[in-house]
Amino acid sequence: MSDIIPIPSANTEVLWKPLTAKQRRVLGTLMEKSKTTPDAYPMTFAGLVTGCNQKSNRLPITNYTVEQVETIVDELRSLGAVTIVQGSGRTTKVRHYAYNWIGLSKVEAAVMTELLLRGEQTLGELRTRASRMEPIAEIDDLKKLVSDLASRNLIVELSPAGRGQVVSHNLYPEWELEALQKSVASGISGAAIDSDDDEGAQSKPTTGSLGVRTTSSSESTAQLQDEIKRLKEVVESLSQRVMNLEKEFGIDSSANP
Repeated sequence: MSDIIPIPSANTEVLWKPLTAKQRRVLGTLMEKSKTTPDAYPMTFAGLVTGCNQKSNRLPITNYTVEQVETIVDELRSLGAVTIVQGSGRTTKVRHYAYNWIGLSKVEAAVMTELLLRGEQTLGELRTRASRMEPIAEIDDLKKLVSDLASRNLIVELSPAGRGQVVSHNLYPEWELEALQKSVASGISGAAIDSDDDEGAQSKPTTGSLGVRTTSSSESTAQLQDEIKRLKEVVESLSQRVMNLEKEFGIDSSANP
């Protein structure tokens, strides 16, 4: 059974919720593979792991395990974004409900898929990448799509309209969107943060569009201060252990030069 593709309208009920980086990667992978490899869709967990971790058309590169992906799928199921189906031979497979859950047409789904898989990008990059799933003939066609999605709060414009404008999806948690807006405003690319603890990911370096890890000067200073604090704690701990050993063996440290 194929996914039901609704015609979005201003009266469409909003079902989607903000997603973590891992949830976005799994949902985006399901959306992509349903278009690019329909014969392998719905996806097995093994196929979904491979799709999430592939090195092409992904940013950042991940290394999820089957157990992690199973947990993420359970989270997305609880949100109503995916479901489990039984394939041939009773194989468990995963199907997305993104068309209904987010409220997308086929071509809008292609645009959102690329943003979920790679994070923020220019309109030119986005048109090229989304066109591998659905044809987008001209940049003006994409601009109309982006405008429609932004009016429904699904896309956020991260830089002013014009040449080189940068946009992203708007399925980020609030703290992550704020961090992304600051990083783009300061000229630092802030691709989707992938962390075992998404709530604490603000302190992690971001991954630029060329795969280079970057940090702002304030982040670097904070990291340096944390490292100094940690080293002080280590020195204090070692000093205390030395004092305890001296007492245990009756060593008079004051006699040492």
